[in-house]
Parts: sequence; C-alpha cells; structure tokens
Amino acid sequence: MNEALVPGGADHDDEVLLADLGRIIDLVDPPPVGLVDRVQFALELENLDVEVARWERASQLAGVRSSVDQGTITFTVSDLTVMINLTKTGLCHRIDGWLVPAGRHSVEVRVAEHGSSRTEADEGGRFVLDNVPRGTTQIVISVAGVGRRTVVTPAVVL
Repeated sequence: MNEALVPGGADHDDEVLLADLGRIIDLVDPPPVGLVDRVQFALELENLDVEVARWERASQLAGVRSSVDQGTITFTVSDLTVMINLTKTGLCHRIDGWLVPAGRHSVEVRVAEHGSSRTEADEGGRFVLDNVPRGTTQIVISVAGVGRRTVVTPAVVL
C-alpha cells in the first residue's frame, strides 16, 4: 500500500488485498466464540456511575475466558472487599459471598443471556445466591450508606 503514489489513499488493488487478508485472518485466527456477546454484556453498565473492583486473588482464573467450577475469588476496590465462594450444583452454581466492611448492601449477580438475581447481604455482610446459571458473570454491589455508590466486579465466566 503505497499511499504516497496514489492521491487520496489506497487504490483498488490495495482494497482487494486488504479484503483477502481479512478473510484469511478470520479463517485462520477467528475471534473467540461469544466475544461480541461478552463485550456487549460488559458495556451494559457503561452509563452507570460505577467503581470497578479488581481481582485480589485469582489463583484459578486467567482472565475473562476462564471457567470456574468451584473456588474462592476475592475482589477489592478502595474500601470494599468482595469475597465469593463458588460451588457447582448441577448445571448451576451456588454463590456464597461476604462483603467487608459488613453491612446490608444490595447484591446483584448478572449472567449474560440469563438476566440477573438480587439479594441483600445481612448485617454481617454475608449473602447467598442459589442456582446461578453458567455464563459470563458480574457482581454489582450497591453500597448502602451516605453517598450511595455502586461497585462492579470484572466479568468472569462461571
């Protein structure tokens, strides 16, 4: 593609070559299955004023493509820690969770293509959600108190 020789940019041969290259890349190294759905799922929260937690410990996880059957995951953001324990129950998971500092915070578990489940943590910060379907999942916590705020975990595939 020698744009210096063609006024206004690429010529027809360059466009054909780029189109062929695009088809070869799609054939040899296509994007992961479900990538578009996972990106759209994550962007649904884009218009909310949220703080994004980060993984504190993720020994079994290596990113959004990871699959978890059971284990403990801890997320942190400024002054909030979210720890969840996953237990596989048939085709679903049970999520036992704890929030620190403890309090009656609202907890929503979003699963792509399955909607969401809501519960409230008790005074000790503990919450439980049964029958959480497999899929790309995020946890959204509405922290109670002065200056209500929303914290969201990164998306993981359960």
